[in-house]
Amino acid sequence: METVFRRVLRMTIGGPVSLSPRRIVAALLLSASVLAATPSAAHAAAVEVDGAVTIPCAGSTLNQDADWFFPAATTPKALVFLQHGFSRSNANVADLARKYQAAGFLVFTPNLPSTNLYGCTVNNTGNNTAFLNNVAALLGNGAGGALGTSYAAAAATAGRSGTPLPTTYVLAGHSAGGEAVTYIANRLRTTFPAAFAGLRHLQLLDPVKSPSGTNMADGLTGLAGTSLPITAISSPPYLSNSNASGTVELQARIDRPFLGVRLTTGSHCDAEGATTNWLCTLTGGTSKAQNVSALQTLAVNWASDAVTGTTTAAYYPGGAYYQNLLTGNVIQTLS
Repeated sequence: METVFRRVLRMTIGGPVSLSPRRIVAALLLSASVLAATPSAAHAAAVEVDGAVTIPCAGSTLNQDADWFFPAATTPKALVFLQHGFSRSNANVADLARKYQAAGFLVFTPNLPSTNLYGCTVNNTGNNTAFLNNVAALLGNGAGGALGTSYAAAAATAGRSGTPLPTTYVLAGHSAGGEAVTYIANRLRTTFPAAFAGLRHLQLLDPVKSPSGTNMADGLTGLAGTSLPITAISSPPYLSNSNASGTVELQARIDRPFLGVRLTTGSHCDAEGATTNWLCTLTGGTSKAQNVSALQTLAVNWASDAVTGTTTAAYYPGGAYYQNLLTGNVIQTLS
């Protein structure tokens, strides 16, 4: 294969003529600039794709909006399944999705209903377990199911056709989405053990229990005996997070020395960051920049450590970044 230098050299000298030192230097400089402007085979531009995913609902099938965030690396470190909360949409978690994306993750953000006649909702308003079983099957069936179909279409749009859907992944959920992904994680454990083996981390972002059912309690009880890392990044108890109901459930069901952090002046909207809106801030209050930054930094780095099997000390108790947040009264440790 012709090297970039030889190709540029021919361009510079215009044919088989003698090479002067000046022409050689010009060719070298031009070839260097071409190399600098040519993306590596392992990297491309980060891309966001507005896609869709099908999910069975009672006797019908929902065709739901689902965004894909492709990282610059053409081989992502893992998939992040990021679930929004009640009365929210995938657009509201886009800011956090982009932070995972920038760290090298492929991110999938499905838009799930908050109201549905047949209980096909992200939150439990009566009995949404059958629907969440179908959402869990997206991951359980992987590349061979509806998630794979959605991914293939998005990859084609993103110019990533032929790249495989990662088999290792993180489940992250905000508010009622935190309860949903907890239930989904346990459903994978009981019904799709091969897929559960690829789950590296469960992240609960100010999780909130639904007013009906026991999805979160059942999920956490089932996961308690596993080695799956489970962490929360929560705000203090108040009306918008149902008095921190999800965090209280986590602490009651999971007996571990470290369960994450509480943002001491946090807002329920912190997980949405720059893509929140008035509907959240009206009831949850405006987020402080230091809280959004802490949430995003910890969530992304904990996820990265979980999928690589490493521990970056700075982001855990005793580490520099963590201790700075602790002594600055930005966070409290959950256990």
